[in-house]
Amino acid sequence: LFVDSQIVKWNVEAAIKSYKGDKAAKPVVDRLDVHYQPGHGFTSMGETKESDGRYFISDNKFSKDRFLPVGPLHAETAQLIDISGDKMKLVADHSVYSEPHDSIIVRRDIIKTRQVYNLDEFPNAVMDPKDSGVFRNGKKVTVKLISQAPAFSMREFKVKKGDEITLILTNHDKVEDLTHGFGIPKYDIQFIVNPQETNSVTFVADKPGVYWCYCTNFCHAMH
Repeated sequence: LFVDSQIVKWNVEAAIKSYKGDKAAKPVVDRLDVHYQPGHGFTSMGETKESDGRYFISDNKFSKDRFLPVGPLHAETAQLIDISGDKMKLVADHSVYSEPHDSIIVRRDIIKTRQVYNLDEFPNAVMDPKDSGVFRNGKKVTVKLISQAPAFSMREFKVKKGDEITLILTNHDKVEDLTHGFGIPKYDIQFIVNPQETNSVTFVADKPGVYWCYCTNFCHAMH
């Protein structure tokens, strides 16, 4: 089937009869072409006790000519197939990162998404703008910041060369999807904080100079 570039639906009982020599048994129920060689396949809820036999996803390989070459690593494809009836139906087809290996299909009702976090869940959360600042303990420095569109709680902060910096950032916005980012390009630092979330980064300030720290997620007209 890898060479044929097909997904095949079988009747297991008929396959057993055919294996035992029943010439009238027809184990193959349906065939569906995919693009192209299917290397890995997964069924809906198939990794649980609630496998429902409704959908199958075919992670395909060598499908590089289906998409525009936009870089040295070409996109491949995954195809979602409705397998609930006798005739299979292709219901979705999209590009994926090369050599797709693993997929999971779960029911939407069991996914409990969170759009806004709770400040109290983060022990290091900076709860109030007045708590912002630079706190030194020898060579170890903690920088506490709040992000609230369209600004950080401090316009600038200073540390010394050789300091170990732990920067803690709390997003005080409560609007769904109002994510902030924090980047220092010359130090290869980039992370995000979702609404009411706290994240941190630790690095050594080993290069003297002035560095821009900026929000990498567009958050406001004055961002």
